[in-house]
Amino acid sequence: MKTFVIDQNSAHMRADKYVKKLLDQAPVNLIYKMFRKKDIKVNGKWIKEDYILQEGDTLSLFLYEDKFQAFSNAQDIYDLKRTFKILYEDEHILVVNKPAGLLVHEDQHESRDTLTNQVLAYLVETKAYAPSPENTFVPGPVHRLDRNTSGIVIFGKTLVALQTLNEMMKKRHCIDKTYLTICKGKVDQAMTLLGYACKDETQGKVVMVSKDHPGALTMHTLIEPVKFNDDFSLLKVKLVTGRTHQIRVHLASVHHEIIGDSKYGDFELNKSIRKEYHLQHQFLHAYQVVFVKPFGALSYLKGKKIEAPLPNHLKKIEERIFHL
Repeated sequence: MKTFVIDQNSAHMRADKYVKKLLDQAPVNLIYKMFRKKDIKVNGKWIKEDYILQEGDTLSLFLYEDKFQAFSNAQDIYDLKRTFKILYEDEHILVVNKPAGLLVHEDQHESRDTLTNQVLAYLVETKAYAPSPENTFVPGPVHRLDRNTSGIVIFGKTLVALQTLNEMMKKRHCIDKTYLTICKGKVDQAMTLLGYACKDETQGKVVMVSKDHPGALTMHTLIEPVKFNDDFSLLKVKLVTGRTHQIRVHLASVHHEIIGDSKYGDFELNKSIRKEYHLQHQFLHAYQVVFVKPFGALSYLKGKKIEAPLPNHLKKIEERIFHL
């Protein structure tokens, strides 16, 4: 028999969901068979799969040790060089500055060296997280940035923080996110961009569409010029909605393509930009988050502003373009 004391990160979870995470290599039908055979108990009493676990509960699995080892698997922690910078950390959240070129999550080309895996290694090193088959919670990011976009990414270190942050992201204006970008052309006044977009699988990119197009999603972007000349503009961009590639697509749709953007940009302009400034990716940086209306366990963050300065190579490009 294996026993587990439910901590705050597993409290308020359905029993079947907890056991599925605990035995993540086990067939689902085996798990529900254990419930039917009364091989899963809480505080010594048989429970159904929809029982809601409470902090301090003792869950018992009537399962041989060799079976438990075969069906469970601790989170992999890799020995990785840390390339992100810490901007803010407390017991609930971690806010980091991601460099361009680093994936937030793994993909088909890279499964180890990601921002998430680097952060997990850091949290293990600082003893803020202890991976084990018994620990069903894994800290994670609340949002993502494109591989070649640099800047702020927020991580939840505890289950309650991750859940609360996810809810805050769904409710608009709880967390304001602002980006810096340099685009093609002169933008000398604030703009509100509204439109609809969807993913075009054949092109492998997001495209602007009409409101009644199947799968159309609203995009709402706020633009504020910081400095400009006849050829380029440095912009502050705020996301009201958070769609894939939103800033890149929206600016391209009004003919103010982000410099260096190989997917949505002006390809001839990018050639000259690459030659003159050695810019190998889009000039887009998530530079500020403000916790405007946090709630629940994160209410203490109200008014908290966190900023990540432009990376040096982007700052130098800005200075050259605008003759600072």
